[in-house]
Amino acid sequence: MRLVVVTGGTRGIGAAIAARFRDAGDKVVAVGRADLDVTDESAVTAFFAGMAVDVLVNNAGIASSAPLAKTTLADWRSQMDTNAAGVFLCTRAVLPGMAERDSGRIVTVASVAGLAGSKYTSAYTASKHAAVGLTKAVAAEVAGTGVTANAVCPGFVRTDMTAETVRRIEERTGRDGEAALAKMSPLGRLIEPSEVAFAVGFLAAPEAGAINGQTLVLDGGGVS
Repeated sequence: MRLVVVTGGTRGIGAAIAARFRDAGDKVVAVGRADLDVTDESAVTAFFAGMAVDVLVNNAGIASSAPLAKTTLADWRSQMDTNAAGVFLCTRAVLPGMAERDSGRIVTVASVAGLAGSKYTSAYTASKHAAVGLTKAVAAEVAGTGVTANAVCPGFVRTDMTAETVRRIEERTGRDGEAALAKMSPLGRLIEPSEVAFAVGFLAAPEAGAINGQTLVLDGGGVS
């Protein structure tokens, strides 16, 4: 039985990921914002102290959108702190133990925004690019060991966060927000949380030891 920690694991994508690992027989610690502030260095250090984590899933994340000229420094910092620094802090906390045991899986839930840019998402896109870059750097450090670091990059997933995006589209344009997002994907639909959970489970599998430093894109073929 492996110990799996899923940040942002109490709802949406994180809840689906936690459920998949539980169904596989793993012991899962799913933490939400009320349990752990991933941007707080001392809180992260204390949370992981003495914990032998076999799989870390960095899923905690936030998003907001605005034209660059209307993006505040506070918005920028909050997204960089959660989506990038949070990944850094949690990964740093578990990596020494994994290295000592020569075994471990780190999977970061990034976004297609970590590979390509789109308007009105400067802070979010920058933070997800940072998360992907960190993943590649960690992968280079652990190459040739029993530890791997990879990322999944989904498009719009059917979550509360996406529902808020849908609401804003409908408020501003009067159009069907979900249909507008679906048109942006080759799939012609939103991605389900269970599909992201499958990808995370795949990269975290014991048999996935040869997969390291990769970004698995989940958007039906839009971003290569």
